[in-house]
Amino acid sequence: MKTTNASSRKGLLAGGNWIIDQVKLIDVYPQPEQLANIQSEAPGTGGAPYNVLVNLAKLGASFPLSGAGLVGKDALGQQILYHCKKLKIDTKSLSSTDKASTSYTDVMTEVGTGRRTFFHNRGANALWTGADIDFTKTKARIFHLGYLLLLDALDETDGPYGTKAARLLARAQQAGLKTSVDVVSENSDRFSKIVSPTLKYVDYCILNEIEAGKTTGFKIRQADGKLDTVALRHAAGTLLQLGVKELVMIHFPEGGFARTRKGEDFWQSSLNLPPKYIAGMAGAGDAFCAGALFGLHEGWELPKCLFTSVCAAAASLSHPTCTEGVGSLSSALALAKKYKPRASLESSD
Repeated sequence: MKTTNASSRKGLLAGGNWIIDQVKLIDVYPQPEQLANIQSEAPGTGGAPYNVLVNLAKLGASFPLSGAGLVGKDALGQQILYHCKKLKIDTKSLSSTDKASTSYTDVMTEVGTGRRTFFHNRGANALWTGADIDFTKTKARIFHLGYLLLLDALDETDGPYGTKAARLLARAQQAGLKTSVDVVSENSDRFSKIVSPTLKYVDYCILNEIEAGKTTGFKIRQADGKLDTVALRHAAGTLLQLGVKELVMIHFPEGGFARTRKGEDFWQSSLNLPPKYIAGMAGAGDAFCAGALFGLHEGWELPKCLFTSVCAAAASLSHPTCTEGVGSLSSALALAKKYKPRASLESSD
């Protein structure tokens, strides 16, 4: 197979879930058979590739952005394709099908807390295998895949690789791309079966603390809800032992943490945002991921990557949808001047 060295490549190719979020702001999440009032509604983007690419475009990334996946031949699918075209996101590898509808999610966001609950229609995403991507023809430097556990065809087992997703990531690496993955948060025991096999073919693993804990078996939240920074570092180390080649990043409401293959640790606290600033938490993880991939593509030092990531996440929190709150990189970084980072998270064994 003909390969191109990652250093001579440029751009981000993101594949996986393409979703239209239908965000509804509600006064309270109801008990069964009880009523909640919808105070307002807002359509938005959803899914790892869609959110990350839109955020990068809005942050002002100068490198090429391209998407891969599957949408339905319907109004929501056309909406996604039009939106990408408007933002100059290449959609040559974003196909349409008449075998399933475009995926969508009803997102119920409590106004007072920002907490959200998702009602998801998997749609065309469940059919996507990535087989239509020719990695030898793309000039992208990084292939970002998400969300594992929410891509039915790619989550299937594959003898030599463990899962179909692992095979897809291996193909990307063999062609000379760096690979990155993200995972959906779910309450299940599927993480070791579906996430772990992919890690041997991953250069950058970017997860939240729930996903990192479920993949590695560590309890990163203590009984009182406090972040266990020691367990978090052990989880990062375990992800590297499972095969991640270069870097693990774990994000959480309190900030972000990175551990390299060399054993270097980096911490970054999140911004000290007032409660009234937070309009919704949906999309903050993908905004963090976009900031990280921006920096990794550009070769920034990891402290700068993490700082950019928490600022992008803070920008995302200002709007109930996943990407409408994100603006230019300079405006995201300016938030850190207005809302200083929290106290240091760093802890030692």
